[in-house]
Amino acid sequence: MASAVRKALNIALVQMKVTANKATNLQVAREKVLAAGQNGADVVVLPECFNSPYGVQHFEQYAEPIEGTAPGESIRALSAMAKDAQVYLVGGTIPEVPQRQLYNTCPIFNRAGHLLATHRKVHLFDIDVPGKMTFRESSVLHAGNHLTQFTTEWGPIGVGICYDLRFPEMAMIAARRGCIAMIYPAAFNITTGPVFFELLQRARAVDNLFFVATCSPARADPEAIRNEGVYPAWGHSSVVGPVGEVIATCDHEDTTVVAQLDLDRLDEARRFYPIYQQRRFDLYPDVAQGL
Repeated sequence: MASAVRKALNIALVQMKVTANKATNLQVAREKVLAAGQNGADVVVLPECFNSPYGVQHFEQYAEPIEGTAPGESIRALSAMAKDAQVYLVGGTIPEVPQRQLYNTCPIFNRAGHLLATHRKVHLFDIDVPGKMTFRESSVLHAGNHLTQFTTEWGPIGVGICYDLRFPEMAMIAARRGCIAMIYPAAFNITTGPVFFELLQRARAVDNLFFVATCSPARADPEAIRNEGVYPAWGHSSVVGPVGEVIATCDHEDTTVVAQLDLDRLDEARRFYPIYQQRRFDLYPDVAQGL
């Protein structure tokens, strides 16, 4: 584990309401990121699709380039937020259009506002249950093809997006690469959220004895969900500790969740439950081997 001046980092999860107005979303995000930085946050996380409504019908309209010589307005705004707040910024996700293909992408910035990494959502949520639910992200989006970690003075941190939380291999690989946490911008809905959202976070944490943080959009007003078809986000952004304990959480309202990731707690959990020394790779493969 990387050494650090402090043995804990402060994290803030910005659970904000997302509107159809991109400029408004960027302004609200800026205000909340700056406030989190002023209150001592080291790492600030924005929700999935923070700059646009969530839905395959919206992604193309709101899509922007991220890398290259002409990044979009959301990337310029995120870079300025990170620099002005002096925080590591996990910039939620935005619809990304590097060429003609669309991705759901999380950009990550350091304290100087430099782009450290990007994570394109690896697992796309496609479901077809006749008479109940049909939803296909792959009808618009392409899947990413790499796993993502970024380096901090406390140690590396892994990143996934929403449905990526379902797949334990991503978190296992991050843990075996030395990550102290996984962060997931995630917009579970009011059907899947109450059943799976906390359960999956606690499972990923306890399986790997590290921290897991998720950041959801706040839920829209009931009238907008009912009359305008706005996506009904579950909310409940949370931070879970290395033995599966919920350290901080919230309901579905507009709020910022704050927590401290105490690396002494992580070290203690790994001493008390020494699974890192007791795996039997003679009987089953190491999922991180060869990557």
